[in-house]
Amino acid sequence: MQESAERYVALVGRPNVGKSTLFNRLTRTREAIVHDEPGVTRDRHYGRVELEEGSFTLIDTGGFEPTAEEGLPQLMRAQVETAVAEADVVIFILDGRQGVTPMDMEIAGLLRKRSKKVVAAINKLDDPRMYDQVTDFYSLGLDNLIPVSSEHGLGVSPLLEAVTELLPPGGIEAEPPEGVIRLAVVGRPNVGKSSLINKVLGQERMVVSDVPGTTRDAVDTPVKVNGRDYLLMDTAGIRKPGRIKKGVERWSVVRAMKTMDRADVALVLIDAVEGLTDQEARVCGLALERGRAVILAVNKWDLMEDPDRSFKEFKDLIAYKLKFLSYVPWLVISAKNGRNMQKIFKAAEEIYAQYTYRASTSEVNRVLEESVRHHQAPIIGRGRLKLFYATQVSTRPPTFVVFTNAPDKVHFSYSRYLQNRFREAFGLDRIPVKIHFRKRTRRD
Repeated sequence: MQESAERYVALVGRPNVGKSTLFNRLTRTREAIVHDEPGVTRDRHYGRVELEEGSFTLIDTGGFEPTAEEGLPQLMRAQVETAVAEADVVIFILDGRQGVTPMDMEIAGLLRKRSKKVVAAINKLDDPRMYDQVTDFYSLGLDNLIPVSSEHGLGVSPLLEAVTELLPPGGIEAEPPEGVIRLAVVGRPNVGKSSLINKVLGQERMVVSDVPGTTRDAVDTPVKVNGRDYLLMDTAGIRKPGRIKKGVERWSVVRAMKTMDRADVALVLIDAVEGLTDQEARVCGLALERGRAVILAVNKWDLMEDPDRSFKEFKDLIAYKLKFLSYVPWLVISAKNGRNMQKIFKAAEEIYAQYTYRASTSEVNRVLEESVRHHQAPIIGRGRLKLFYATQVSTRPPTFVVFTNAPDKVHFSYSRYLQNRFREAFGLDRIPVKIHFRKRTRRD
């Protein structure tokens, strides 16, 4: 068994109702930068919300800007409809000071039409004495009206409670068939994702075009390579945030993210001609954040005039721009002529063995004890941080829990030290490894 698939909550609402402020409040971020490691930045439209009841991905749809004469433009309508279709729950944000507007009525109508689970956040109510204004919004025909102030954090807890009650259970789902490696092919538009899958399949299974954005939905294709079963997942190209058009294309990015949630390994394609960009770092950051193993493949290598020089330049560039993924394998390929295609699957098989590795509790504690002897835990306050014992709680990726007297006092540098010790001890040198710290209870 494994953890259930990611759950999605979409923020919708007209401009200037406080979506970005609420987004940062719920994700506990500023400008959606949510990772300590260099280069791991999130597109500002996506963020993780971590709760005791489980986590979910929060998606900001941006503001809707219809003109008074035309109503909701077709592209904006497509954006809203696709957003609510993709999300498990929708948070409809309204301006409590301005009251109900015609635009609010129009969006509410779309939400009712979709029969989606909706929580209405009546924002900008900075004083509880203003909560009486919530009654005006019952005219929208929606339940679950929660007064909030995203700026001051008022009402955020009741809002999250209402959302989590509507979310599907974050429990357990069935394991994939034994031995099947789920390989998601991701990258910028027109980098050769569909061409690669077509080359593997030996047929024109995907639509291949020079026009960026041809692939809009994720496509799963089973294939056997060297006697091993794979599920190849083609995804829509992930663009830079500023280049994601409103409407269908923006939500193709959401589908690509969902595909990564279902995958074991993310094969990140890089265009050899265009070079390594910040967007590859962003895509790799998304994969790492979701705990996915990563393979970097520099495609279109057949177009390089000086392959030896280009190889050295790419090696240096990857080492510089993707420091946080220094452990991942990378190779040069050509989806057009089939160069090094077999190496992709060899790397995937090796990575998958590490990705599904499970250590015994006795082995984990042996490594923990040796690590503490080699480098004592830091002093906190008047005492020292105590690490009592550890265990591996899951695979995909290998995840360890360390029980301690003060989990909130563990410095990230010591966490990284233990993470690297587990990597070294168990041969997990090519995949992400997660480590969590938990306070030891009387029951433990």
